Amino acid sequence: RKDMFALSNPSLATQKVALGGRQVRARRAAPARRAVAVTPKARLYDNILETIGDTPIVKINRLAPEGVTMYAKAEFFNPCSSVKDRLALAVITDAERRGVLKKGDTVVEATSGNTGIAVAMVCAQRGYDCVICMAEPFSVERRKIMRMLGAKVIVTPKAGKGTGMVAKAEELCAEHGWFLCSQFENDANPAFHASTTGPEILQDFAGKQLDYFVTGYGTGGTFQGVGRALKAARPDTKIVLLEPEAAGLIASGVTTERKPTGAPAGSHPAFAAHPIQGWTPDFIPKVLEDAQAMNLYDELVPITGPEAIETAQKLARMEGIFTGISGGASMAGALKVAEKAPKGSVILTMLPDTSERYMSTPLYESIAADMNEEELEIAKSTPSFQLLPDAEPILQA
Repeated sequence: RKDMFALSNPSLATQKVALGGRQVRARRAAPARRAVAVTPKARLYDNILETIGDTPIVKINRLAPEGVTMYAKAEFFNPCSSVKDRLALAVITDAERRGVLKKGDTVVEATSGNTGIAVAMVCAQRGYDCVICMAEPFSVERRKIMRMLGAKVIVTPKAGKGTGMVAKAEELCAEHGWFLCSQFENDANPAFHASTTGPEILQDFAGKQLDYFVTGYGTGGTFQGVGRALKAARPDTKIVLLEPEAAGLIASGVTTERKPTGAPAGSHPAFAAHPIQGWTPDFIPKVLEDAQAMNLYDELVPITGPEAIETAQKLARMEGIFTGISGGASMAGALKVAEKAPKGSVILTMLPDTSERYMSTPLYESIAADMNEEELEIAKSTPSFQLLPDAEPILQA
């Protein structure tokens, strides 16, 4: 993937490429933005799950402030378009290896959507039945995607929050003998990030500067796994953890009471509703709490909902990067770090998923479906094929 546009790099201007069966020497660098697609390697994948991971790290150009270099790891390159594909593969593969998940079993998870989509994908490929519990406020497109992948989606009341959907998943498993993924407590979650996401970052930045790693948290799996890898290999890289300003659970200093399983016993008192879907449920996940005990982060930064939404829209319009509210929140946090970072600093953040998961959310409230005045003026600037409000359609002039 990283070599896909290698010929746009002037340093590779003498590289030989195969054209029409002949070996032809590439011309010296044409305009810097010209790109020629080159297949880096030929590989046939045995199944869709083999494509999970190895996501690209992309430079932020127009949005980055002067004097600071910024990058984003684009997790929407995973097959179901989110970082949670890693988690689902990790948890289910681990359960199979331990013998607690067998052919014919039903897999259950409580999720804001991305994990459920990922679990549904893995279950579809592996042949398991899948039941997902999801609280009412999360976007309806997520429910439809899970059902498209063959899952049964159980919607829980809004008033129950995240702890309600977790309790429902536990109740269903106790009643029916189903397997619960337990993404918020399962050690296979951060372990997979420690063995894949973290090493991918280390490989991409081998021999290169990396001053800050910036990430939010949902389960805490990415934060813990990548944090462990970075602290072991590059202890000078500062780790900045983000959470919604409206739901400052870590900032509050109040712990979450737990059941013997590690699942939350109740809702956290510092929680308030926020629009950053996928971040910060109404409890501190056990995976995140374990990461706190490891002292993995150097700074905690709050992010507001409007900041997250505005930054996601800017990424689309200024960088062509199509990410959701959580991606906007992550980049907003990275931009806050950039404001205070010394000149010459290099910052990396995570973009957890794609914008298409958010069509029915506040991210798209300002995005109209109908033509605006400027678009209508463009339409009227030539005489044919006009579809104007309160007027008969015009075909040929």
